[in-house]
Amino acid sequence: MPPLPTFARRLLARVIDAVVVFIPLVIISLIFGGFRMSDSNDEWNGFPDQVNTGWQWGWTLISLVAYVGYDTVMISKNGQTLGKRWLGLRVGMLNNGAVPPTNASLVRAAVLWVPALLVCYCVWWLVIAVTILVSRPYKQGWHDKAARTVVVTARR
Repeated sequence: MPPLPTFARRLLARVIDAVVVFIPLVIISLIFGGFRMSDSNDEWNGFPDQVNTGWQWGWTLISLVAYVGYDTVMISKNGQTLGKRWLGLRVGMLNNGAVPPTNASLVRAAVLWVPALLVCYCVWWLVIAVTILVSRPYKQGWHDKAARTVVVTARR
């Protein structure tokens, strides 16, 4: 098995991937009107009312599909998202190191992104980080364990 990457390298790859998906979502959102605020003089006054609108739930669903889709397609293609490729990482099946098939990639992406809707976003990412840091011997997060995958350093 190739060496396991540091947590910092994995985290940076995830941040890069989040930005890669986030930028097109912001552009699309702006084309369709962006985040709508209250018409009142105090612009923060309307914020809580806007969070639970159908408009915001729609964008949340679109974002979820984008993030899960991106991870699923990229990982099942060659085991790498853009962030992982740029940092020399890849995802492989734990049993043989092969590129994860689509079903394993989908499970991995769904376990990584969907709970963030049900739990406070920051709390879920903290849970994922802790599971990676304390998991032995392969440093697997819950998403890796669910899909039976492992993140390793890619051979160049």
